[in-house]
This record gives sequence, structure tokens and C-alpha cells, in this order.
Amino acid sequence: MTSETLKIAVLMGGSSAERDVSLASGAQVTRALRALGHEVVCLDPASGVMSADEVVRLTQDAVPPEPPPPGAKDLLTRGELPSLLRTLGEEGTELIFPALHGGSGEDGTLQAILDLAGLPYVGSGRVACTLAMDKEVSKRLFRDGGVATPDWLCGPASLDEVERVLGLPVIVKPPSGGSTLGLTLAHDREELSRAVEESLRYEDRILFERFIGGRELTVGIVDDRPLPVGEIIPEHEIFDYECKYQPGMAEEIFPADIPDALATRLQEEALKVHRLLFLRDFSRVDFIVDDRGEAWCLEANALPGLTENSLVPKAAAAAGISLEALCERIVAASLNRTHPPGTTRSPAG
Repeated sequence: MTSETLKIAVLMGGSSAERDVSLASGAQVTRALRALGHEVVCLDPASGVMSADEVVRLTQDAVPPEPPPPGAKDLLTRGELPSLLRTLGEEGTELIFPALHGGSGEDGTLQAILDLAGLPYVGSGRVACTLAMDKEVSKRLFRDGGVATPDWLCGPASLDEVERVLGLPVIVKPPSGGSTLGLTLAHDREELSRAVEESLRYEDRILFERFIGGRELTVGIVDDRPLPVGEIIPEHEIFDYECKYQPGMAEEIFPADIPDALATRLQEEALKVHRLLFLRDFSRVDFIVDDRGEAWCLEANALPGLTENSLVPKAAAAAGISLEALCERIVAASLNRTHPPGTTRSPAG
């Protein structure tokens, strides 16, 4: 942990389809960091520096039930990044806390640019973000590393091929999305055809994944240590966008009511995935445990949500860690990595 007061820039919002979730995460992170005594400036890549009133309002607002439409271009793809970097330098930023979800804020683009600019930031680096965001690539690494993951096809693939190889029902989703945007559980050929159209709204590739019924469990990792395992019981058939971000739409149990041996195994597997993908500081790994007790890794999240309704803060709370303490641990992990004891830290820019 660090007792130092820092000038931290929280990056939040942007224009990806996960903008609303990012704003909610960033607002909660800002509140927590300010409560710890840090000086915080909030930057929305889509609009610039945010006022204190804007951030306070965001901490009081819920995530809207419907996401923004896909296809918008954020700052990183509009070529306006130099103004953001200039603002970070002018603000005397010592550390950047990305609370961006989806798009170029989470796929390694932002992280690569910050690395090139020499700006220190919390969370995973460019390679890890790229690997975790691309679910087809990460599933290959899971399988090569001995981590069980459901069988899949990455399209284009014909409906006949999907049904023959994976069967029905089947999960259909964009390979590089988050927050289950564009994800559908297709039970028959008609639903499968519609699911393909929905997924293509977000990306021109499609990931078809064998559906495995069972209990959905999740493990957060902070500073290379697993948090208590949680179980998600959604109101809908799958843990979709509405169930994730609307109060009362999912029962999230931390710690999960599972045998100690299973909890330990999931924590070990989550830490293995965290390391396989070169993730750092914090992450979240999701699993399905089938009726036989076999655990199947679904995906890893390099920048998991930090809203009041998000899973990592709930897992931390189950371990007696407040959101403020969670954010401080993430900051401390970053500082220990980028500025080992005995070195001097200088402002970004």
C-alpha cells in the first residue's frame, strides 16, 4: 500500500459501445481516490477534462439499461490523442488510471501509446490487453496452457458448419467485445441467423462457442493474488448487459457457496490465466462449472468494471476490502512495478 498523495488522471468514457459503463467505473474510481487524499483529474477522451459536478452526477446515476449504438469512433481513432497527451502533461499527472472499457481503451491501443509517450499507468500493458480482448486468441492460449475452454469456431462459418461442429444451442458473440454486447444464446437455426446479424453490428468477425450449462463463477485478481470466488445467477438465461448493470437483475454471491476445494481450484486456474496472458495489477477471469464439476474458462478481462454493481469490487468487499482500499492496492501495485523502492518518480509529460 502507498501513503503518498499523487496526482492521478482517470481516463473514462470515450465513445465505444461500453461508454456508459466506463463513465460509471471512472466516477467510482475518482470518488475512491479522492477519498484517499489523491488529487484527481478526470478526462473523457471524447470531450476532454470533466468538471467536478459532472463526476459527482455520474456517481449518482445508474448505468442506462441500453448501451450506446456500436460503430462510434473514439478519440484514439479520430487522431485527437495529441491533445489528450498534452493535457496529461499540462496537468502534471504522476499516474494514469484507465477506466475505459472496450474499443481502443482496452484493446492495447491506448496502452501502446502511453508506453511510447513514457506515461505511467495502472493495469495491464499493451500485449496483455490485446491478448485478453481477442477472445479467439486468448482461448488458443488457454488451451495451449492446459486451461479448459469451450470448443469454438471463429467465423465466417456457415450455419451448417456451426451446428455440425458445436451443436445447438450455441453462443454467438464478437471476438473482441465486452459487457456481453452482441452476445446471443441461439437455440435453433432461426435464432442462430439473427445472432449472426446482431454480432456483426459490433465486429466483422464472429466467435461461435459451444454452450456449456452450469454455474457461472468469477475470480478477481489484484496484485497477483486471487479474491474470493463469486457466483452469478442472472434473471435472464445468460448474464447479459441488462443483468450485469441493472440492480436486481442478477444475484451475485460472494463468496460463492461452493466446496473449498473447488474455490481453491478456480483461484489457481484464474491466477494461471492471469499469468498466461501477462496481465498485471488487476483482472477478472470468468468460468462455467458444469454438472460434473469441470471448470471451463470463458474469458479474462484486462480492465474489469469498477462500478458499484461490478464483480471485482464485490469480490473485494467479501475479503473485507473497500473500494477505496481496492483502488489503493491497484495504485500501489502499479507504483511498485514502475517505481521500485529507492527510485525517483517524476510527473508525466
